[in-house]
Amino acid sequence: MLRLVLPKGSLEESTLELFADADLKVNRTSAIAYQASIRDDRIADVTILRPQEIPLYVAQGIYDLGITGRDWVEERSADVVSLGELPYSKTPGVDSIRIVLAVADASPCKSIEDLTGGDRPLRVATEYPELARRALSAAGVDAEISMSYGATEAKVPDIADCVVELTETGGALRAAGLRAIHTLLVSSTELIANPASAADPDKRRAMDQIATLLMGTLEAREKVLVKLNVSAERRAAVIARLPSLRSPTVSELAGDGGFAIETVVRKDEINTLIPELKELGASDILELALAKIVH
Repeated sequence: MLRLVLPKGSLEESTLELFADADLKVNRTSAIAYQASIRDDRIADVTILRPQEIPLYVAQGIYDLGITGRDWVEERSADVVSLGELPYSKTPGVDSIRIVLAVADASPCKSIEDLTGGDRPLRVATEYPELARRALSAAGVDAEISMSYGATEAKVPDIADCVVELTETGGALRAAGLRAIHTLLVSSTELIANPASAADPDKRRAMDQIATLLMGTLEAREKVLVKLNVSAERRAAVIARLPSLRSPTVSELAGDGGFAIETVVRKDEINTLIPELKELGASDILELALAKIVH
């Protein structure tokens, strides 16, 4: 039913891993094949292309559904429908990137309004010429913007006075002796759809189902299920210690066996939580991995 396009390059591995974890495994003949398939009746075919191109092809209706970054949707001014953010990136633990304007550490500039090229237009190197043009124009800066095809950070000061570049942690900019003075955009990975396809009831239902599976998988990555037993006397103390993400499920055990409790908790809390639950009187504590969480 749906023609799907997925990103090649830096997001490729993490995207394929997400689909596999969501039980939507992408099958292709080789690691460099552009055509692929998913054994699911909702997905007719899969193509893997550069994320820069995906917003335009989805907007044109060549594909119904795609994954790309908000940065490329904005850069291309693509008319697409966002079905929601997918908080993952090429770097584990990083949910978004920033598109920033950066200058040399030695530059006196503190903000975008401080920028000047002196007796000539400011030289700007970037992979995001439209985003850069809009931001600099809004700040009243006379700029000459050149397209960069990589190694953008290395172009200051010989080739450019400043750069507009993406950063996850800022490490690459600092290593190149640059400092960010303005954020143009905070960008996350998004599931986007063609407007006409999204207006089709059958296609939209399939899109929303795919979105539910992907988002449920991402949420489950951050959480685990905890199950435990506790006596009636200790029940209140144990429940009080459990994180308040959701009310725990409490079931009475057969006979006078106390209570069984289960709840979902964040992974980053579990190694502190389990020993404390044991100290409070919990027993038979189980930590279980989750595949999907759908609210």
